[in-house]
Amino acid sequence: MSKRIGIGLVGFGFIGKVHTLAYRSIPLYFDPCPVEPVLVGVCTSRPETAQKAVRTGGFEFGCNALEELLQRDDIDVIDVCTPNQMHKEQVIAALEAGKHVYCDKPLTVTLADAMEIDAAARSKPELHHGMAFHCRFIPAVMRAKRMIDAGFLGRVYHFRATYYHAGYTDPGRPISWRLSKEAGGGALSDLGSHIIDAMMHLLGGFSRVRASMETYIPERPVSKGSAETVPVEVDDYVCIEAELAQGGRGLIEASRFATGTQDGFGFEIYGEKGSLRFDMMDANYLYAYDDTVPGDELGGMRGYTQIECVQRYPAPSALPSPKLPVGWVRFHIQSIYDFLSALAEGRCGSATLFDGIRVQTVDDAVRRSAGDGRWADVNTPA
Repeated sequence: MSKRIGIGLVGFGFIGKVHTLAYRSIPLYFDPCPVEPVLVGVCTSRPETAQKAVRTGGFEFGCNALEELLQRDDIDVIDVCTPNQMHKEQVIAALEAGKHVYCDKPLTVTLADAMEIDAAARSKPELHHGMAFHCRFIPAVMRAKRMIDAGFLGRVYHFRATYYHAGYTDPGRPISWRLSKEAGGGALSDLGSHIIDAMMHLLGGFSRVRASMETYIPERPVSKGSAETVPVEVDDYVCIEAELAQGGRGLIEASRFATGTQDGFGFEIYGEKGSLRFDMMDANYLYAYDDTVPGDELGGMRGYTQIECVQRYPAPSALPSPKLPVGWVRFHIQSIYDFLSALAEGRCGSATLFDGIRVQTVDDAVRRSAGDGRWADVNTPA
């Protein structure tokens, strides 16, 4: 029988709606499905938004205080979908209340906050936790991980990885929490957290980084159409040179000013035996070059191979057909399913709070390096 898992969701903005859709979809996407997610409660900042979330998401009740979710015996998991600066307090409160936790990225704004979560999570080893690093669950990335682990690349020489958006190029876009140093963290936190995690997932940890940051529009309106402006406190673009702990180097860029780009997550990895490349806007395929294939004076059969990945997820994935094109929401569905199925089976999922903490150590090193332009060691916790 499927294991019932009661969900308490904190925050019902864009990502809260995405997570809600994922929970509602899981029983349809997996057959047999080892879990039965039940949307018990949702917590928002105001009574009217809580009641709207109940109606929209199909929750049993809504509230405006996290404590109301924590004291419910029928809620097993707290899903944190709030702005970044609220994560630490909410994640720790959930763990201390004996709840499993699933948290949106980035884990926190600062490394100090992340280490407080580290201590709280280690003090509760019986609890399960997961991070919304959904880029791990793109079929092409899953295929790349399997190939790399099997030795397809051999020694890694270097890589290039990017996450580009263009949503902040309009100087009239008003200020928001995402443009606050205290709450948002800029392109590094918003987009860089994904690409840093993806590269460490594929290639292992970083030993040190050297970075620079840019803010292209230093002030923004306080509201749409307002003549009053306030300073922008965060980066619009970050460029990171990284050394891999296992050898090799790479370049990582995250930008919210990549004019004309939609969801530009991608990477190129070059090794002694071959190379891999991927582009989110061509998400159904992974491209692989096998340098061990013999050639002749005209090249023979050497060249990049287009590997069809589409929606080829491991069983018990049942809907839709694995041959159909994949989409962005599907990655979130698989990420949440990975966490819930691991919880049901008493094992660790693929991405945990500890992975969020490791990303935060890189974030911290990048900020230290950007301050003086020097290499900064990545102080990865044991």
